[in-house]
Amino acid sequence: MLDVRKLRLLRELAHRGTIAAVAQALAYTPSAVSQQLAALERESGRPLLTRTGRRVSLTPAGAVLVEHAEVILADLERAEAALAVDGEGLSGSVRLGTFTTALETVVLPAMLEIARTESDLDLSVTEVDPADVPDLLRSGDLDMALVHEYDNVPSAMGSGTELEPLLDEVVFLASTSTPGGDGIGVIRGHVESRWIVGNPGTLCHTMAIRTCQSQGFEPRVAHRVDDFAVVLRLVAAGAGVALVPQLGATDVPAGVVLTALPIGRRTRIAYRRGSRSHPAYAAVSAELRRAAHRFHDGSRYA
Repeated sequence: MLDVRKLRLLRELAHRGTIAAVAQALAYTPSAVSQQLAALERESGRPLLTRTGRRVSLTPAGAVLVEHAEVILADLERAEAALAVDGEGLSGSVRLGTFTTALETVVLPAMLEIARTESDLDLSVTEVDPADVPDLLRSGDLDMALVHEYDNVPSAMGSGTELEPLLDEVVFLASTSTPGGDGIGVIRGHVESRWIVGNPGTLCHTMAIRTCQSQGFEPRVAHRVDDFAVVLRLVAAGAGVALVPQLGATDVPAGVVLTALPIGRRTRIAYRRGSRSHPAYAAVSAELRRAAHRFHDGSRYA
């Protein structure tokens, strides 16, 4: 009989790439991970790993076993969710990950409502980069999380996770003047402008660069800032222009003009595959949807 705990280690190796990364994520020592994977090979009767020096890769048999491990682990999540449904009332803890711009407008209202109506449900929030969410969900460090993607920067969640729609946003060009042109063409009016973009490695940075490139130029990057409230203050001060999603444009300084672009950002709720029906997670997601709906109805487009 194959050991589920060992299958989980093999699955994590497939996603993370190295034994050291698996050990760090799951609080093992590298030698313990190696020993458990060697034991799994003996249990399966097949070589699962190919070792070349310090590098390890999956054999075809290892890749097949990982596919089945994903199904098995998802079924275990469904079983736990089904057992939780039989409980009386909502209790326990839910660890929610979120990106910065969703905190005040969506997550905080949901937290306050849950605290008011479900006193036995402990919701804790961690600010995370959406790119880190898949690993954090699979490792069990988070139970659910908010992630986003842009039209020109799709997300790559990978296996072991599932998504639920939450909110669609508009992306704005933030500047101190009303640009000429229509649609995405307004970007071309800022070929010579200084640009404020996110830090490299973030989806927001990639979106801004790709948007400018689609109009035939590389932006003259003057500042790299991830906090959109600060970005808008920099725009107001004449430090440059920027692309800002709707959730990041809730408090616009005087003098800043927001021009809606035909670029969208989609926010989704991410779960470990199979866990979405857990009653505590469902309660949190319901409040997140209500908060997102109120934000969308109350927002104003420029």
